Amino acid sequence: MKFTITKEVLIDGLQRIQGIVSNRVTLPILSNLLLEATEDGLTLTVTDREVSLRIQLPVVSLEEPGATTLPARRLLSIIRELPTEEFSLETDQKQFTSICSGPSFFKIVGLPKEEFPAFPSLEEKRGFTMKQNELLAGLNKTSYAISFDSARAVLNGILFSFKEGRLTLVATDGRRLALSEAELGEIKYPAGHECDFIVPTKAINELQRLLADDKDVRIHVGDNLVAFDLGTSVLATKLIDGKYPNYLQVIPTEATERITLERELLLQSVRRVSLLTNDKSASISLHFTENNLDITSNIPEVGEAKESLAIAYKGADLSMAFHPDFLMDPLKNLAEDTVALELLDAMSPGVFKINSAQRFLYVLMPIRASK
Repeated sequence: MKFTITKEVLIDGLQRIQGIVSNRVTLPILSNLLLEATEDGLTLTVTDREVSLRIQLPVVSLEEPGATTLPARRLLSIIRELPTEEFSLETDQKQFTSICSGPSFFKIVGLPKEEFPAFPSLEEKRGFTMKQNELLAGLNKTSYAISFDSARAVLNGILFSFKEGRLTLVATDGRRLALSEAELGEIKYPAGHECDFIVPTKAINELQRLLADDKDVRIHVGDNLVAFDLGTSVLATKLIDGKYPNYLQVIPTEATERITLERELLLQSVRRVSLLTNDKSASISLHFTENNLDITSNIPEVGEAKESLAIAYKGADLSMAFHPDFLMDPLKNLAEDTVALELLDAMSPGVFKINSAQRFLYVLMPIRASK
């Protein structure tokens, strides 16, 4: 194998695959990436046996097609330091790979392609197509609510639910729930393809890095596998086994108050007030009175803070407490200027909603004051 490539292109590709590579591996081959040079360009592949990523890069020229595997992190460290913008990479039959860049020369010991795990097959039982930016927006609006409790593995990811011409994304950790919906349309949603599956956190994180523009992403769904085909890159992951809880049961069906709030103004106020909280008492209070919202924190060993916002509110006086980070998470990940907060009483969950083509809601349990 021998080809010439630009430093910028290869660094970009290597950076995109680093999140899959683990420092702690039982098989040395899993710390390597597979490089395959063909007439179509250079393909990089990495896997940890749960999540696999394949991306395609353009080359300046190809002298000899071929393949090898090299240590992923070490290769990135070397390429970053090369003195020229273009360089050649050549692999011999003994799996020694030479990198020539101006006065610099490196020779790296690799492992043969045959030892590298095969990329998962993309044969699908169901398939869906949507815009990358729509999927990314939905993931950004929900991923912060994923649970990290290993005792409840089905919550360690995001539920993808394809039903009635739309994709519903759901994440919850038991204390809050985030839901986002996107319409797919009849043309892109084959009849009879309804399904639910849970994508693990690591794959979600990598997918958020890959998704970008308004080009399409094709979602291939198999028995215990889903693959996201973005054209020049494909991310495949095993699914979390199990049935997702009935999330509809925790979404309040009624509210006595619906309060419109300026998203950025509320976010900045909550952020400032949260500066006077601590890990033992991570709580801020919202006090609703006529046309006013007071946001406060009060911890004897830390101090107190208060901010007041003018709002359109005519209901009865109402006070409730929330975890500040949980309150800020949806506000940081929405783009809308305003959000609506629906409330029933001080002991019931608060529900954030937005007026948007992409439906969103966020259910947040209040913190009960200790007596």
